[in-house]
Amino acid sequence: MNIREWLKALRPRHWAKNLLVFLPGLLAHRILQPAILMESLLAFTSFCLCASSVYLTNDLVDVAFDRRHPTKRYRPLASARLTPRAAAIAAVVLLLAAAGVAATSSSRFIIVLAAYYALTWLYSLAIKRIVVADVMALAGLYAARIVSGGAATSIPLSSWFLAFSFFMFLSLAMVKRFSELSEAIRADAPLFQGRGYVPSDLPLLLTVGGGSGLGSVLVMAIYINSSDAALLYSHRDVLWAVCLFLLYWIVRIWILTTRGQMSEDPVAFSTSDATSFLVLGLTALAVLLAI
Repeated sequence: MNIREWLKALRPRHWAKNLLVFLPGLLAHRILQPAILMESLLAFTSFCLCASSVYLTNDLVDVAFDRRHPTKRYRPLASARLTPRAAAIAAVVLLLAAAGVAATSSSRFIIVLAAYYALTWLYSLAIKRIVVADVMALAGLYAARIVSGGAATSIPLSSWFLAFSFFMFLSLAMVKRFSELSEAIRADAPLFQGRGYVPSDLPLLLTVGGGSGLGSVLVMAIYINSSDAALLYSHRDVLWAVCLFLLYWIVRIWILTTRGQMSEDPVAFSTSDATSFLVLGLTALAVLLAI
């Protein structure tokens, strides 16, 4: 198998999710400190290695289902372009490499990374078959990256940040489920075998997912008027622009999802979406102006 197929299996495009480990340092305005930046880079590298190991493991567990899926059947393992033995060996090597990098960081980071890996196993083996618990677990996997960034750099995470992250990631997890279920319905494929969702769940996924996204904007709006924000931002009124940008991005993501134009992973979609990059740039500008 060539390098291109290995890259498909390792999914480096999804490493963009691991950039979340930099957020604690960024939002604390300390990311340019050499020690903070180095610890964040080590955490990012460790998570990328661990995530690729997880992707291979998940593909091994789901290979039978993937072969019946309208798009996942083209994955290297499902299409037999990658052997199970090769995938298993690579998964172990990547996990050991992730552990080696993590060993250079703090013990708290190692604990968070281990918890992340354990949750991915629980998710693959059981949780993904439990309605609601599956999306909460996905949101937890996103949040683990942020928590790991705080653990690696010893930067405490505020309750505001954690609340915002939970609602935002729950919304993105709902996007993923809504997209997968919609695609299965359009393709007339066996509906989410072992997942527990049925077509009549689509309106509820939309309601809860959209509401969670709006909830994250509400948390951001309340935070702007808090004393915590006053300590970090001299011109915190500028942060209201961030609320507008987030509101636009979330509503647009859900509109694209209901139209069937969203890939199964909204984060992966955003890495190739020009509008998402524009929103990110404007958000970063607003935050810089608020400092």
